[in-house]
Amino acid sequence: MHTELQRFSKARWACRVAVSMLLLQAALTPTALGDLRAGLNESVRAAKQVSSALSVHILEIASGEEIYSYNADQLRIIASNTKLLTTAAAFDTLGPAFFFETNVLWRGELSDGGLRGDVAVLGGGDPNISGRHYGGDPLVVFRQWAKEFKRLGVDRIEGDLFLVTGLFEPPLVHPDWPRDQLHRWYEAPVAALSFSDNCVLVRVSPGSAPGDAARVELIPDLGVLRVENRARTVDSSRRHKVVIDRRNGSDVLMISGSVYRRAVPVESWITVPDPVHYFGVALKAAFEEEGVELLGGLRPSMRLPSGQWSWVTGHRSDMMTTVEVINKRSQNFYAESLLKAMGAQLCGSGSWQAGRQVIEEFLERVGIQEGEYRLADGSGMSRDNKFTARQLTKVLRYMFDHPNGREFLLTLPYSGEEGLHWENRLADEPYRGNIFAKTGGLNGVSTLSGYAKASSGKLYAFSILCNRTTGNWGAVKAQDRILRVLVDQG
Repeated sequence: MHTELQRFSKARWACRVAVSMLLLQAALTPTALGDLRAGLNESVRAAKQVSSALSVHILEIASGEEIYSYNADQLRIIASNTKLLTTAAAFDTLGPAFFFETNVLWRGELSDGGLRGDVAVLGGGDPNISGRHYGGDPLVVFRQWAKEFKRLGVDRIEGDLFLVTGLFEPPLVHPDWPRDQLHRWYEAPVAALSFSDNCVLVRVSPGSAPGDAARVELIPDLGVLRVENRARTVDSSRRHKVVIDRRNGSDVLMISGSVYRRAVPVESWITVPDPVHYFGVALKAAFEEEGVELLGGLRPSMRLPSGQWSWVTGHRSDMMTTVEVINKRSQNFYAESLLKAMGAQLCGSGSWQAGRQVIEEFLERVGIQEGEYRLADGSGMSRDNKFTARQLTKVLRYMFDHPNGREFLLTLPYSGEEGLHWENRLADEPYRGNIFAKTGGLNGVSTLSGYAKASSGKLYAFSILCNRTTGNWGAVKAQDRILRVLVDQG
């Protein structure tokens, strides 16, 4: 755990250095606007070969001057660029000092090493209860809670475990999301109590010899998924193909196909059908490992049952840590949890509708009116998130001058950032560390919006929206070509 925290702190330090360098104004040199636009025109013509529905907009941060525009007022599917809107609205409304809070309560009486009563966990919508920030051990938070009960002298809890989830409203899965992909990590259900991103890591390895069943490992293995293993070990790498599936609403994990006998393990994060049950089972397992036995049942509840409850422990997660995962890792589950949390905190309803209302009111303050765009969710998984390139650069400029703009900027991945997909993207000089931007991708959609610092020292907000692509890899290369021109000549 200590090593993981050190790595996390080092990454934050590197990001702060990169942001400081981005904001540092060099001695500005005049820009030959005509040459810049000519170079951009050429790169945009190339981009049109891979995207038949392309939009580009670039403006200078300091003056707000439009530097370049191509189809900038056409609505496009923006994919994960939607996360820019969700996180910007969160910094504008909840602010960087906001904490997700999960509280643990008990009622009854303590007697002879036991609690003759119940325990309740009040869900606060925290997406961080996992091993992500704790060296990979997903049960760390629950272990800490168990130790607090041990300090009270409790080694058994005779009553029930109430899992209170009323902060967020159903449904757990957005109605716009593709129904044939609900088992994939990027469509994880969103509940007020969530554990390990509401996913199980499935690892499939070859058996001892050809013909043997493949080996299947679940991490953590808490019995929430039942495995049907039909995959077999084979002696040919050409036959190597593993399928990992869970049908919607089912707890049966289907493993099929063929595993080459010398292949490295195939891994996939698979969602669980009931995240609240998953949370409860994981908590119970951690408590028992720490010597605290839970004798009662799991009791999901929308509200805390009546009675005299006392606080015993809890967990808090900060906004910066959460938004870094959203923007740097493009984690949909985190983005949707934040969206529902904004709805709960500011509108009294932890729903997608209320969360969208918070973003819509933020956009109105920016100067973008309802009806000029389409907003469906907080992550961009829905194809009904449609904005214009001009609207996105308008939000980016607004956030650059925002009191919480520096914090917002710190959460964006930057060119050459280690440990991310950006590690090898625009990582050579003079581009390394001078692009801070959010990617987005769906089938036929590749988007990129953010900030760029040119060699002249000028700062720009840009949005490059590629729809109807012939291939997203080609669109990525086209986006990079546009940014190279902007940095070189801007």
